[in-house]
Amino acid sequence: MTQTNAAFDTSTGAAPIAQADRIKSIDTIRGFALLGILLMNIPGFAFGFMEGNLFNDISLGSHTSYDYLTLKGVEIFFNGTMRGLFSMLFGAGMMLFMMNKKEAPGQPTVAIYYYRRLLWLVFFGLINAFVILWFGDILFYYGLFGMLLFAFRKLAPKWLMILGLACISFAMIQSAWSWSEQRAIRTNYLEAQIAKKEKKPLTEEQKRAESIWPQWTTPRKKSDTAETNKNTRIMQAGYIGIFKELRPQTAGFEVYLTYYELWDMLSMMFIGMALLGWGFFTNKLSTQTYVLWLIAGYGIGIPFGFFLFNNSYYFYPSFAQRIEQWRVDPYIFGEVRRLLITLGHASLIMLTIRLKIVPWLMRALAAVGQMAFTNYLMQSIICTFFFFGYGFGYFGKLHLHQVYYIVAAVWIFQLIFSSIWLRYFRFGPFEWVWRSLTYWKKQPMKL
Repeated sequence: MTQTNAAFDTSTGAAPIAQADRIKSIDTIRGFALLGILLMNIPGFAFGFMEGNLFNDISLGSHTSYDYLTLKGVEIFFNGTMRGLFSMLFGAGMMLFMMNKKEAPGQPTVAIYYYRRLLWLVFFGLINAFVILWFGDILFYYGLFGMLLFAFRKLAPKWLMILGLACISFAMIQSAWSWSEQRAIRTNYLEAQIAKKEKKPLTEEQKRAESIWPQWTTPRKKSDTAETNKNTRIMQAGYIGIFKELRPQTAGFEVYLTYYELWDMLSMMFIGMALLGWGFFTNKLSTQTYVLWLIAGYGIGIPFGFFLFNNSYYFYPSFAQRIEQWRVDPYIFGEVRRLLITLGHASLIMLTIRLKIVPWLMRALAAVGQMAFTNYLMQSIICTFFFFGYGFGYFGKLHLHQVYYIVAAVWIFQLIFSSIWLRYFRFGPFEWVWRSLTYWKKQPMKL
């Protein structure tokens, strides 16, 4: 399957890609990734910033409970991989966007269209975070980080892959640095105890360690019920109360993730651009190649995922004990596991398409992927309304495994809705708004 250039009229300028020119395999993988992202987001909708406390409580309970098995399965098979796959497709999509635009006299340049598109994406991300009230929004970051891709649009795939792997290396270095700082606190604390015995004055680093390390040695225990109930009451209240509660936390979260997620997202975007150039996402590689990546991705990545989960914070009596046991945080290699499983997911979808297995499902996934922007925002709207107090108010009322029933319901709805919608319209409703703003001209909607 190949990609042809979108229709271009020098009198009107560039235009969105025509439906007949879309790459169905990319739409299908994007649809798979979009639905998979809800697997990771649903605890945030259902439990808010308290989801970490919930996971801690589950790990301290029975390891045969439905909640624990759900947590384990999602963490091993899907944590980070759905966003990784979505980031790959974003990088590939932005490359296609640039490839299918031509310069025309008197018309905006490709760069103008490109940056206008991403600036509007940043705006929609802010709407998603501060109006729809989804603090886990990713559109804001995609818009920001995607602006960096333009400078690398003409690089050969091998250099894009090298850039992607370099970004993964930077993320690993960043993680190792953070872990070494925590180990340094342990060292300073031990030195402070020796200095106190010898009646020596403590350094500033030792004094700081004395205030921090004892907190880390505190045994893990279940979260404070009063605090959980207070948070639940707030999130089950009206829109204004929830907005006031989430606004400062969301703002801090976006600043924090802009620093920590830069290498995470850029790495997958560059790798996605490289894979597009090599024909991975356009179904041009041999069946044997996809089979090998499926075996390698799952064969190495999944056992690695089990190892990381079994050596995570949830299996140690205290945070300090984990620092004492590992000179290097095992999760520093989590990016490798994520990349492998992500490639395994993508290869599985490509083989399913090529072998024509469940073609009806592949068509439905392609429809979801073609409307990924609408479906992503729709997930935020549906889930905030279902869980928050200004809607049905189910925040904090369900067990972890039960919230995935909601995920299944949203999946079924979006698979059906997207397929029906695209029988009558060229774009999803939010895609239509985004494209009209990008080209600064109302786009035709009906087929």
